[in-house]
Amino acid sequence: MLFRNAESLFWVGRYMERAENHARLINVHYHIRHDGEEVEEHVHWMRLIDSLSARDAYLKSHINYGADEVLSFITMDPFYENSLLSCVSKARDNLRTLREKLPTELWDTLNAFYLWLSEQCLDDLFGDGPQAFLHTIREQAAAFYGMQHSVMAREEEWFFIESGRYLERAENTVRILQSIVRACQEDEAQPYTYLLTVLKSVSGFQTYRKHYADEVTAEQVMRFLLTNPHFPRSMVYAFDRIKHCFEHLEDVENNEASGKIRHVKLAWKIRADLAYLEPDDLTAENVAPLLTQLLDSIHRLGQMMESTFFRSEGVRG
Repeated sequence: MLFRNAESLFWVGRYMERAENHARLINVHYHIRHDGEEVEEHVHWMRLIDSLSARDAYLKSHINYGADEVLSFITMDPFYENSLLSCVSKARDNLRTLREKLPTELWDTLNAFYLWLSEQCLDDLFGDGPQAFLHTIREQAAAFYGMQHSVMAREEEWFFIESGRYLERAENTVRILQSIVRACQEDEAQPYTYLLTVLKSVSGFQTYRKHYADEVTAEQVMRFLLTNPHFPRSMVYAFDRIKHCFEHLEDVENNEASGKIRHVKLAWKIRADLAYLEPDDLTAENVAPLLTQLLDSIHRLGQMMESTFFRSEGVRG
């Protein structure tokens, strides 16, 4: 497979997952704003910007952290590279370069998503809160994933999209957990409401209750979202999928096994470290450095994949 095709497929997976996960992250902060501790309004929105590492980009065009300013920036700003609109647009641009190589249904689904999103009017989106709009974003992303699962052959194209998707999912799960840990520490608040919001935002509340009933503690939620091997948004599940993808990808650089082996080893090491976490690792005092370490490992794995498989010719943005 050509380097540019492999990279485009990888970024289709990443950008689609990023759009959905940013919608989930916005939902977390929106509900904490209403259900959490009494905190000044601008602090909630500043935390959302910081959770996306977007403060510098935001301050180039905004001064205040108001609800309308932050929500419009993250959702529909075409000049912010990680807004929902930008992510869907970039996924579409990458997929368009491969239209002749992929099932037509995949393009039709993503193109319809982009056209719907680009026609949305900011004045109509957040009048009664952003929940309905964010729910539709998640539904549109799910429609794309469903079409992908239904029509794509499990060949190299499939595994490049999936590796990007799950690498992005792992990163965003860490970011959601980091934002909650930071909010609890800064507010000096009981974590129950924050943790409940996180579980609902990742559609994990019912699955969590099967394991822990109605008891919601920081350690149990962290263990569930980091180490549960069956929940699709846990870190262990994501790295199981990433490792599976790497095992099916050829080393397109030199047709030797060295590149693929390095990827598999690093993915397996991260997954094994998660599986053997001790209870003390998940306490409020210790989990913050653990999450930072996980985020660094995810970035390293992404960089390693780019250096092995790609030549930076895809439409990354």
